[in-house]
Amino acid sequence: MTLEDYLRQTALAKNEARLLAQAATGWTRGQLVTRDREPLPPAAAAALAALEQRRLNGEPVAYILGKREFYGRPFAVSPATLIPRPETEHLVEAALARLPPDGRAWDIGTGSGIIAVTLACERPDAHLTATDISPAALAVAEQNAAAHHARVRFACGSWFDALPADPPFHLIVSNPPYIEKNDPHLQQGDLRFEPPSALTDFSDGLSCIRILAQGAPARLADGGWLMVEHGYDQGAAAREIFAAADLNNIETLPDLAGHERVTIGQKAV
Repeated sequence: MTLEDYLRQTALAKNEARLLAQAATGWTRGQLVTRDREPLPPAAAAALAALEQRRLNGEPVAYILGKREFYGRPFAVSPATLIPRPETEHLVEAALARLPPDGRAWDIGTGSGIIAVTLACERPDAHLTATDISPAALAVAEQNAAAHHARVRFACGSWFDALPADPPFHLIVSNPPYIEKNDPHLQQGDLRFEPPSALTDFSDGLSCIRILAQGAPARLADGGWLMVEHGYDQGAAAREIFAAADLNNIETLPDLAGHERVTIGQKAV
């Protein structure tokens, strides 16, 4: 069987099939094109069949491959972490626009570390700290920081308790669990395989945003920012929560689809 034969008959989406084929053969993207009419080596064909079956069983491609691209960089992922999504790049963009020179930033609930590591790579002058309650997730985040030579300090703990005595931060960012506990999407697609505690707050989807908004003012420097990613229909609720925490200059930023995706608020100067 050639790669051309495989791509013609597979039930997978072609882009997913090519990613799995690249992993099974070790070929580059260019070689997938130039060698697509060569018979697949028996070992590669067997490996590809096994990978295809895992995907047909519903396992996310990112977990099968152990990586996903984010902000132009490859990041390791595992079933202990969320799979990076393009929407989170809007949170990174907002943070880069507001982080001062030599600024201190805290990524709470870092997961695979995509936010903190990306900020550290884009802003080598900044001082990044990333925390998570999951030691398994932190291990992946530390692996990603090392792979990208990113200067990030890591600590394990729940929310603000992870850093009880740190000086104030110029920026606190988070992509917290924000899916409601009974949302049917939790039982669909890739979400079935991702860690539930990173997806849902097992409540109304807003409890973690409340924790962040209520605790951030005491941990922010004057004029510092809190930035939180949330669901497409949670913008109004997030703005109300930020206002109740006496944050100023509250704004919700849209994603590329026009959905409200990131709410930001500033501590008074």
